[in-house]
Amino acid sequence: MTDKIGKVSMSALDEATSGSSPYYGKPHGLHWITAALFIVADMAGGGVVAMPMAMLKAGTIGGPINIFVIALSFCYTAHLLGENWNIMCERWPVYREHCRKPYPEMAFRAMGAKCRWLTSATVNVMLFGVAIVYLLLSASIFSEISVGLFGLNISTCWMIPIISILLLPVTFCKSPADFQWAVVTAMVTTTISVILIFVGIMEDNEVCGPVSVIPDFKAASYILSWGTFMFSFGGHGVFPTIQHDMKDPKRFTNSAVLAFTIVFLLYIPITIFGFMTYGSSLQDSIISSIQSLWIQQTANFFIAIHCILTLTIVINPLNQEFEHKFKLPHGFGIQRVVWRSFMMFWIVFAALSFPEFGPILNLIGGTCVAMTSAIMPCLFNLYLQANTEYEIAKRDDDVEETVGLLELTRRVLSRTSRLKLTLNLFIIVIAVICGGVTTYSAIIEISGTNFGTPCYWPSDSIQVHKNATHCCGPNFDVSRFSDDPLFCSASRS
Repeated sequence: MTDKIGKVSMSALDEATSGSSPYYGKPHGLHWITAALFIVADMAGGGVVAMPMAMLKAGTIGGPINIFVIALSFCYTAHLLGENWNIMCERWPVYREHCRKPYPEMAFRAMGAKCRWLTSATVNVMLFGVAIVYLLLSASIFSEISVGLFGLNISTCWMIPIISILLLPVTFCKSPADFQWAVVTAMVTTTISVILIFVGIMEDNEVCGPVSVIPDFKAASYILSWGTFMFSFGGHGVFPTIQHDMKDPKRFTNSAVLAFTIVFLLYIPITIFGFMTYGSSLQDSIISSIQSLWIQQTANFFIAIHCILTLTIVINPLNQEFEHKFKLPHGFGIQRVVWRSFMMFWIVFAALSFPEFGPILNLIGGTCVAMTSAIMPCLFNLYLQANTEYEIAKRDDDVEETVGLLELTRRVLSRTSRLKLTLNLFIIVIAVICGGVTTYSAIIEISGTNFGTPCYWPSDSIQVHKNATHCCGPNFDVSRFSDDPLFCSASRS
């Protein structure tokens, strides 16, 4: 059965055959450096706190290899996404104007209508999951801050709806161009937080480094770490939306390279030194392992601000996708307010149902991030590139042209260079294997008895945050501030 690939207008055909390069940027759009900052804001928050634990699970050798391979591979696939969008804008003029769902449209032009539906569903689930992770992380952090600084025991379950209500008005903005203030703020808060975390690690290293214990390598833990690594360098589902709002979309590769370089430099110091300093005493969040209370709380605050701002960015494409589906008007109005409030309600409900961000992060990383950040960019680029001559050769403006997916696959195999084909297929195979196993492991972890119960589920336990230090060492009892065992929080459940 054939899949519709779409038709090419005569104007697009004439431009393609004449060799001209049409302008399709936004005159007042994002500068390529600003676009890079959007990408950093999309990726960096959860990875800053979770990467050291992933490093611990992956091991001394496996961790650095994973970080380097995934960072390089995902930067390459970001370049492919940018290349794909440029191809689309040159062939189909309709995409030079406002497009609410660029990633699914990319799938449609590359592999047909069925692939557009699959991509749309995958991106929506990923954005929904990422929004849940960032809401949980920021709620958990602010809950700890409320105890540490103000002595107010506001549980994570209560903090989730509080944050969502305060954040809701910001989500009413139209496009990434409306969020430039948020990106600048997110970059500043992330940088400050990373500096504080690094200072805290170095201060603890004198006492904790000598007693640090690296656990034995376990294949199951290594596999589970892939989900965190992929999540930390993922976020590609938003990239076409960012590129679409750029002043010069053809410079998106510059934005991607700069963004991945910044994120890599942010991750490496705290990941490596945090792993070496704390070892097996690491918590899900590296910040919880820092023993200086003022550094811990300040870094927590800035990371929470980053997560909240990032939430406003990642939820925007999700809102636009469904607004397009239900044919809601583009301008601001009561329909936008009602719909986006409805979407926020379901994000809050999901966060209350799964109140631990770590396993959810691994699940999203192993499924949707693997699809949108590795598999789909490679496939779409191969098919769009191989289909060039076919689309240019057709000159029928009245009838949609069709070509079978099997025929397209033959063209991919025959027209793609062996080097590019091998590289893309290697990334796809690795993503399928690691993503599948990581997903299975995350599901087992979520279904286990140690996973937290929903906030609305009747429970005899009461969540209480104790203002105690998480000490280091094999027995969690080493501190640079006190020899009193009660000073440490190792006994906390």
